[in-house]
Amino acid sequence: MLAFGLTIVRHGETQCNKDGLLQGQKIDSPLSEIGIQQSEAASQYLRDVKFTNVFVSDMKRAKQTAEIIVRKNRTCHDIELVADPSLKERSFGIAEGGRVIEMKNMAKAARQPLPEFTPPEGETMEQVKVRIKDFLKAMFQRIANEHQDKIRDGETSLPDETDRAPAGLPDDGVLNVPVHALVVGHGAYMSIAMKYFFEDLKCPMPRGLDPSQRYSICPNTGMCRFLITLKCSNADPALSDVKCVFINRRDHIKT
Repeated sequence: MLAFGLTIVRHGETQCNKDGLLQGQKIDSPLSEIGIQQSEAASQYLRDVKFTNVFVSDMKRAKQTAEIIVRKNRTCHDIELVADPSLKERSFGIAEGGRVIEMKNMAKAARQPLPEFTPPEGETMEQVKVRIKDFLKAMFQRIANEHQDKIRDGETSLPDETDRAPAGLPDDGVLNVPVHALVVGHGAYMSIAMKYFFEDLKCPMPRGLDPSQRYSICPNTGMCRFLITLKCSNADPALSDVKCVFINRRDHIKT
């Protein structure tokens, strides 16, 4: 068994975010000045949190955010950033470059809830889930290969973070966890990932979390954290257990 922490962070704000435009995959925007400030605030918040692995979408806004977070970290400032295209934002097809309100109107005209609506030439939620599964499989394999010395025989249990509210500290849930992966990605992708974790993987919700918040879009540089346990008895590590510590945390963002 191998237990590790997983912290997922949304990229900082871009000008398109500020202007209410859909970026998706076709618009590869850099961070805005506010996005850089948000990323700096996230890096300050996480500076004493140890990461052993970093994975990031290959899009500019995510890579820039990850670089800022890692550069200021006290324990992993020289760590390799693994760029993975399976972490790209959801494709919104013909709606990309248009205003978010326009896609909302398209969904309304189709009589579908916005998260489930797929614009022409866009990705369905199920297609994004396939990419999420592909990423998790590759991440599990890489972590198992790189941290073989942390694999233990028999049961490896992490504290059940669902039985109490987290203390609100940057290292909630991962203080004594030796392996910890940082993933930097995108809002719509993360929302679907949360749906996959809570519904498909049956991850229990942390105490005090409003169920309606599970699938809301994470704010720019907002954070989600999970505790993962892998079964490593075979060549391909398999998920044994998943627990949620918190979702959509934004304590570092000034309002």
